[in-house]
Amino acid sequence: MPLHRNAPSHAEEPLSVRPQFAGNLDREIPRHALPARSMPASTAYQIVHDELMLDGNARLNLATFVTTWMEPEAGRLMAECAEKNMIDKDEYPQTAELERRCVNILARLWHADGDGDATGCSTTGSSEACMLGGLALKWRWRKARQAAGLASDRPNLVMGANVQVCWEKFCRYWDVEPRLVPVGPDVAHLTADKAVERCDENTIGVVAVLGSTYDGAYEPVQEICAALDRLAASGGPDVPVHVDGASGAMVAPFIDADLDWDFRLPRVQSINTSGHKYGLVYPGVGWIVWRETAALPEELVFRVDYLGGEMPTFALNFSRPGAQVAAQYFNFLRLGEAGYREVQQACRETASWLGDEISAMPEYALVSGGRGIPVFAFRTVGTAFSVYDVSDALRAKGWLVPAYPMPTGMEDVSVLRIVVRNGFSRDLAHLFLRDLHAVTDRLTGTSGGAGTGGSLGPADAAQRERTAFHH
Repeated sequence: MPLHRNAPSHAEEPLSVRPQFAGNLDREIPRHALPARSMPASTAYQIVHDELMLDGNARLNLATFVTTWMEPEAGRLMAECAEKNMIDKDEYPQTAELERRCVNILARLWHADGDGDATGCSTTGSSEACMLGGLALKWRWRKARQAAGLASDRPNLVMGANVQVCWEKFCRYWDVEPRLVPVGPDVAHLTADKAVERCDENTIGVVAVLGSTYDGAYEPVQEICAALDRLAASGGPDVPVHVDGASGAMVAPFIDADLDWDFRLPRVQSINTSGHKYGLVYPGVGWIVWRETAALPEELVFRVDYLGGEMPTFALNFSRPGAQVAAQYFNFLRLGEAGYREVQQACRETASWLGDEISAMPEYALVSGGRGIPVFAFRTVGTAFSVYDVSDALRAKGWLVPAYPMPTGMEDVSVLRIVVRNGFSRDLAHLFLRDLHAVTDRLTGTSGGAGTGGSLGPADAAQRERTAFHH
């Protein structure tokens, strides 16, 4: 979560209350301190409601992977479950049962063996799920090293520089050396040869990303696993793989069924996904599944006597609402395999169409084409305006399109990225394209001469500070 500093009281601007709602209350109330008196619920609602009007329209947010639309029935179901504490399995056993069913559904979707040995849990999102997956890798590695009488104080984790920032947080928080493999200039993600080069006896695992946040590409999980198989067979370290499928693990099973990336590959030990991304649930819910019980060290599992029952847990969070788990199970029932396939295919088709239309504009070139997860990135070509100018101009029309530099190895290239989610229809894509043409015409008309073609110059580096997008 973001950190917020305490504002000095002498600089505080009070909140004003409209006369119609103030009644006999003060017309001004403190912004950063509790008001002296209570107020009617309707007044408090109106104050908060009015402030939230300044937020962007979530449906027009093309930066976020997070679900911004669900059916009314799902919203009603979530409201009915908001007060249920997900961690209290004894008091809410049926919510726990829905969680168990979801884990089983995902294990089968990702081709875990049918002997029932796969294990998993829900989380608050993929970031927590990645932390749990990383902890399991570290504990397994350390236990094996200690059993062999070897040093276990210098663990490292191999991953591409394009990973989501949660993996860097994991390494910092749990004292693991992050071996971030630079990408580019031709490939913006981890490759098998580069992964193997970084592995040694202290490597706890390799993270392969199924759906990069930078450009939407699938990393070649099968090739990475095959290269690690050859490394182990030649006497090198036996390195497991965790698949960060935050987005792709809920896309590939439905529209890339022939792609081998999951538990069909014996070296893949664990997989995470975000239920609140292409699992199509409002935030926040994530999932992690281990291929077998042995892949999750027993030392990490707590069995807690809590509110009348024994509860095995593995989590960084404790109390949280059961609403998102119920909504995930609702989606599994509501859509089934065919429904998920239709939704994800429609998203990919829209992403591919929109990417092709943008690439046909002389001012832009695609960096990726939306044929992995329904996400694509593009840059400016030969223009005096930058991707940051385009992002700002689109924001004025209500569209949130992030501009940012590519990861280490390609950091001299800045791009715009579009995430096509459920609810971003072809009609909305047409409207966005119309606005992009208008913005581009205006920027071209007010610019003179050729620019950097998407590469970062001094001006672009300064403009980078304007963007609020972070991976």
